[in-house]
Amino acid sequence: MCSCEISCAASDTGTPHTVSDHPEQGWALLCDGSIRFDDSGELHPDGSVVQPHRVPA
Repeated sequence: MCSCEISCAASDTGTPHTVSDHPEQGWALLCDGSIRFDDSGELHPDGSVVQPHRVPA
C-alpha cells in the first residue's frame, strides 16, 4: 500500500510515515494502511489492534 519509492518496511527504521493527518479528530493514516490514534492505539488493515499504551501522568 505504501507508494514510497523505497518501501517504508525496507527503510532503516521500518516505521511507516503519515499520509493523512487529522489532529482535530485524533487520528492519522499511515502509508501501510494503519490508523494511529492520539491515545497511542493503532488499527491495522488486517483488523488487528494495538491497545493504547498510556503512561501515568
